[in-house]
Amino acid sequence: MGFIMDGLDAEDYDRTYSDGQLIKRIAGYFKPKMGLVVTVSILVVLKSIMDTAFPVLVSNGLDTLVSDKGLQTAIWITLLLLVSGVLSWGFNMLRQWFTAIAVGDVVLQLRKDAFNAIMERDMSFFDEFSSGKIVSRITSDTDKFATVVTLTVNLLSQFLLFVLIIVILFFRNWQLSLIAIAILPVIMAIALGFRYLARTATQRSQRSLARVNSNVQEVISGITVAKNFRQEQNMYNEFKGINVQAYHVEVRTGVLYNGVFPILVAVANLGSTMIIYFGGNNVLNHSISAGDWFLFVQGVASLWFPITSIASFWSQFQLGLAASERVFALLDAEPRVHQSASEPVSSLKGEIEFQHMHFSYDDRQTVLPDLSLKIHAGETVAFVGHTGAGKSSIAKLVARFYEYQGGELLIDKRDIRTFDLAEYRRRLGIVPQVPFLFSGTVRDNIRYARPEASDAEVEAIAQQIGNGDWLEALPEGLNTEVGEEGKALSMGQRQLVALGRVLLQDPTILILDEATASVDPLTEAQIQEGLDLLLHDRTAILIAHRLSTIKQADRIIVLDGGRIVEEGNHEHLMLQGGHYAHLYNTYFRHQSPDYRPGEGFVAVRPSIVADKA
Repeated sequence: MGFIMDGLDAEDYDRTYSDGQLIKRIAGYFKPKMGLVVTVSILVVLKSIMDTAFPVLVSNGLDTLVSDKGLQTAIWITLLLLVSGVLSWGFNMLRQWFTAIAVGDVVLQLRKDAFNAIMERDMSFFDEFSSGKIVSRITSDTDKFATVVTLTVNLLSQFLLFVLIIVILFFRNWQLSLIAIAILPVIMAIALGFRYLARTATQRSQRSLARVNSNVQEVISGITVAKNFRQEQNMYNEFKGINVQAYHVEVRTGVLYNGVFPILVAVANLGSTMIIYFGGNNVLNHSISAGDWFLFVQGVASLWFPITSIASFWSQFQLGLAASERVFALLDAEPRVHQSASEPVSSLKGEIEFQHMHFSYDDRQTVLPDLSLKIHAGETVAFVGHTGAGKSSIAKLVARFYEYQGGELLIDKRDIRTFDLAEYRRRLGIVPQVPFLFSGTVRDNIRYARPEASDAEVEAIAQQIGNGDWLEALPEGLNTEVGEEGKALSMGQRQLVALGRVLLQDPTILILDEATASVDPLTEAQIQEGLDLLLHDRTAILIAHRLSTIKQADRIIVLDGGRIVEEGNHEHLMLQGGHYAHLYNTYFRHQSPDYRPGEGFVAVRPSIVADKA
C-alpha cells in the first residue's frame, strides 16, 4: 500500500489552512464582483420559489379534481404549473450565465496572481521545485477552484429550496414533517464524517497529477538526450510507474467520492418509505387529503435531493478547498532573498566587493566559506577552477538570485540588499552557458532586452557582431523563426543572438557564463567579436572556458573549494606553476593555436599535483 503514496508528500512551501481561512480568502476574490453576486443571489431565490411552487400546485390540483370546484380550476392550475416551469428554467439559465461570468473573472485574477507570484520567486525556488508541479498549480488547481465556486452557488440554491419546502410541509402537517426531518441528523453525520477523508484523498490526487505533469514536461524537454542515449524505454517505464501510481490514487479517490452518494440516497429512501407509510394511513383515516399526501411524498423527494446534494457536496467542496490551498500556498511562499530596502539604482559605476562572504545552497555544504574580493569598475575578471569551486555561485550572488548567509556584497559601496532589484537588474547583463531563446523570430529575441527598441536599433546591434555576416546564414535574416527554445538555430547562432540581446540592453555589469559547446571556427570568431564588444568599458565577471577569453581578462581569479588560491594575469600565473598551471594543462593547453600533442606542458609544483591526485 505504501508505494501508492510514494512521492506524494507536500512541498516544503505548502501550508495548512483551515476551511474558514480558505473560504474567507476565496470570498475576498468575489468582492469586486459584488454586483454579479447579488444578481445571482436574486435569481437563486426566484428559481427556488418556482421549484417550490410546483409540488404545491400539483397538490392543490389533486384536491380540486376530487372536489366539486370543477375542471376550470384544474385548467388554471395546469397553466400555472407551465408558467412556473418556464420561469424556473429561465431563472436557472440566467443564474448559470452570470455565475460563469463571475467565476471566470475570479479564476482569471487568481491565475494572474499565481503567475505573478511565480515571477517573484527566487531562482532557488525553481532549482528546488519541479516546474511541472508548479505549472499544475497554476492550471489544474485553479480549474478545480472554479468548480468549487460554481458548486457553492448550486449549494445555496439547494439550501434555499430545502428551507422553503420544510416551511410548507410544517404548515400542512407538522407530525409528518417531524418524521421527514428525523433522518436529517443521520445524513449530516455521514457527510461530516466523510469531510475529513475527502481532504486527504483530494490532496493526494492533486499531487499525483502534478507528478504526471512534471514527468511529461521533463521527458519532452529532454527527448533529444533520451534518443541520443536510446533511453526511450527507460523513460517510458518511469512514466508508466508514475502513471500507474496516479491511477491507483484516482481509483481510491473515486471510490471514496462516489461511494458517499449511494449511502446518503439509501438513508434518504428510508425516510421516504416512512412518509409513504404513515401518510397513506392518514389518508385512509381521512386525517389529511390525498393532495396533501402527494405534497409530502413529492416534497420529501424534493427535500432529500438538496439534503443529499448538500452532504455529498462536501466531496467536491473539499476538492476545491484542497486546490485553493495549493494555489494559496504558492502565493504565500516565503522568498529566500530578502531586501532590507528598495532604494533606486539610477546609475552604476560597476564596482563589486565581497566582504567575508559566506554562502551555501543548503545547510549541508558550504560553497563559499569566507570570500573577500574587490572588482574595480570597468575591470574584466575571469574565474577559473574545477567543477564545484564556486565560480557560478559568485555570479549568482552578484545577480542577487540567492541569499547569502554571512558577510556583505557591495555594489558601488552600497549594500546590494538595499537595492530595488528590478532597477538593479536593468543594469545587469547575463549571458548563460546555454542561451535560452523564446519562440518567435531572431529579431524578437534580440529585442527582448528592450521591448521598446526599434527595428533599426535591433538591426544595428546585429550588424555589430561579425559585421553582420552571421545573419546571412539565417534563411530569413532577423525574421527567422527560432523555434521552441531556439532549437531551429545552431548552438553558435543561439550564442550570437544572446550576445546581441545583451548588447542591446547595454548593461553596466556583465556576467558571462561562457559556453563550452564546440562551434565552427567562423562562428567562434564571430562570438569572440561579440564578446569584445560586450567587455568593452564594462565590469565583467567571466566564468571562462575558452583560453582566448581568459587571456583577455584583466585579472584571473583561481578558486578551489570556494577560496581564492591564486590571482593575476595569464603570464604571471603560468610562471608560478601552481593551480592555474595545473588547470591549464588539464583544460586549456589544447586550445592554444600552436598546440602540439605532447608539447606545451607547464611544470606545476609537486604539492599541487599531490592535492589533485
